[in-house]
Amino acid sequence: MNSYTSSDAVASLRQAGVPVTHQRIEIARALFSAPVHLSADQIWAKVLEASPDVSRATVYNTLRLFSEKKMIRELFVDPQRVVYDSTTTPHHHLYNMDTGEVCDISDEELRVIGVPRLPEGVVLEEIDVIVRVRNRVG
Repeated sequence: MNSYTSSDAVASLRQAGVPVTHQRIEIARALFSAPVHLSADQIWAKVLEASPDVSRATVYNTLRLFSEKKMIRELFVDPQRVVYDSTTTPHHHLYNMDTGEVCDISDEELRVIGVPRLPEGVVLEEIDVIVRVRNRVG
């Protein structure tokens, strides 16, 4: 957690309208120091390195808040696994089901053309494309 400073974190929190606390600063630093796709427990482990007093519950609650404020994206890569993406601009993902690794797919590599006809009374919020792969055997 080097280039993204506490001052950067404070500015991001304030811009999103999130009250600033020490714990939220450390969680923001874990998420925004580099583009990441991490589980809540991976984020908690990173935060504990710098701030051992932060609880797991605080991390989970803060991730929910950051997601509500559109600071991060929740990716449901499979029924038992959620990762948090620090890049909120539209993009797609490649998920290796064997290793658990998630990486971005650029718009040049995959394009979504058109949208389905939506039922009356709803609006499109976003389109998430997750390409799931497995390691080749043999």
